Amino acid sequence: MYPPELVAPMKEDLTSVGFKDLTSPEDVDNMIKDSKGTLLMVVNSVCGCAAGNMRPGVKHSLTGEVKPDAMATVFAGVDGEATNQARKYFLPYPPSSPSVALFKDGKLVHFLERHHIEGVTAQMISDNLQEAYKEFK
Repeated sequence: MYPPELVAPMKEDLTSVGFKDLTSPEDVDNMIKDSKGTLLMVVNSVCGCAAGNMRPGVKHSLTGEVKPDAMATVFAGVDGEATNQARKYFLPYPPSSPSVALFKDGKLVHFLERHHIEGVTAQMISDNLQEAYKEFK
């Protein structure tokens, strides 16, 4: 577990652009099961690839014409139960931090694992997500 004061700026990096911070398994269930249209779910992390690639790429993906209908985030290493619950919806993909999931009407349709995030640019992540938004709108 990381101290809340350490991760607050990392959480705010996404919540400040409209992501809902999910901190319990019930929050995750309600968000996914009640979603209509597209839902972007981000597993946030303290790792360098989250700061250098994932969060900037995710935020930039929201500047395109097509955007997800809803956005939420869980934080690995902080909100453990919420993160574990979210990962149940990501199956068959193994746990990965950071990661990004796109749901359509509550069903997983697109997923970026850590190995898709690590070592690529924020622009590449943004482009990948923008294409997914268009495909599943």
